[in-house]
Amino acid sequence: MADRSRRDPDDPDAPDFDWLYGSKRTGGQDVGAPPGADDPTQVQRSRSRRGEPDDHPPRDPEPTRMLPTVERPGSGPSARTSTRRPYQAPPPTRPPEDGWAEPVAPSGPGRQQPMGAPPTGRPRGRRRFRLGWLKLVLLLWVVFLVAVPLIAWSKIEKVDATPSGARPASQPGTTYLLVGSDSREGLTRKQEREFGTGKGAGRRTDTIMLLHTGSGPNLLMSIPRDSLVDVPGHGTTKINSAFAFGGPPLLVRTIEQATGIRVDNYIEIGFSGFVGVVDAVNGIKICPKRAMKDRLANLDIKKGCQDVDGKVALGYARSRHTSGLGDIARAQHQREVVSAVGAKAASPWSILNPVRYYRLAMAGSDSLRVGEDTGMIATLRFAWAMTRVNGSNGLTCGVPISDLAVHWDRERARRLFRLIKQDRTSDIPKRLCRPSGLRG
Repeated sequence: MADRSRRDPDDPDAPDFDWLYGSKRTGGQDVGAPPGADDPTQVQRSRSRRGEPDDHPPRDPEPTRMLPTVERPGSGPSARTSTRRPYQAPPPTRPPEDGWAEPVAPSGPGRQQPMGAPPTGRPRGRRRFRLGWLKLVLLLWVVFLVAVPLIAWSKIEKVDATPSGARPASQPGTTYLLVGSDSREGLTRKQEREFGTGKGAGRRTDTIMLLHTGSGPNLLMSIPRDSLVDVPGHGTTKINSAFAFGGPPLLVRTIEQATGIRVDNYIEIGFSGFVGVVDAVNGIKICPKRAMKDRLANLDIKKGCQDVDGKVALGYARSRHTSGLGDIARAQHQREVVSAVGAKAASPWSILNPVRYYRLAMAGSDSLRVGEDTGMIATLRFAWAMTRVNGSNGLTCGVPISDLAVHWDRERARRLFRLIKQDRTSDIPKRLCRPSGLRG
């Protein structure tokens, strides 16, 4: 290697390598240097400032030295003020779950925050749009479900059904009196002919039922309209005559006096409302045990289970001339129809189908009458209870009777009424709750 001076006079920034190679890299020695000073294999003794040999121990001939720093391009003072950051490898990503890979933050010191999803707002915008529409539809549906019963309730007629005089004390559970009147209000001449109702004026009752709800199973009990009881102010006569003599208040008083059961709510429905409710649930299934043909009820059906509309169901519930049991058989048919309507109305489709929901709520509103003390909540509870009066959900029976002349069996009837008053329907034995009311 050719000789070089310690530093290039023309390049003051040139690095100094004398510390590594010595001041004389090829031949010669530094001026004043001891012999062998330029031989790195020789141990040199230090000298004092006057050039005398120093008696101190020799220093490390090869001390650790630091390499001089050399600035790289782009690392000078101007580069320190730059905001550009050195390249760093992106963190690994998890497998995509919803279309975008989610970066995983590296562990250890100096880890960076995870990177977000690619800035593409179109999919998110669509999701927000669909979610907004879904919320709006749900809101409108809730408003519809609430508004329809309110509108129907506004059309229902309120009547005075509170009797005068002494009444039974308050009892556990709730007892409803359901009356099916033969009112022709709301029927056209054509409908009167189709339903076989004739042109009767005024209000009479063909159906009298007590519905009890409480801690036990629901109980639906029919009271035959020809039952002979004491009607206050009119002596012993048929129970439905109380409705004709004094309307709902006298009928309620007669039933409370004969049974000892307090009537909490009064509900009455006419012919047109009955037909409308059956049609609103798209018909019901009835199972007559024999073929039935009754001109007075405009009924002609075959034996066995069959689907019928409101017109046929009304004739089936009114007919009493096709069986030797007369009014007793009619009461059984009425409970069968009521239970079938309740079972159809309890279907989830009655709420999910807006047309059916509207028709069912409006069907009986024009021909339905309730007592002044019967509120909207009590009426809705009654409607729900009527869906649970058959099978394992409830009991259906007739008032215990001793003969076909519809004289009540006083002993069995008194025991049945006592259990109802005490809200112990779960303790009612089958011998007290029979479909016909007769002894088994």
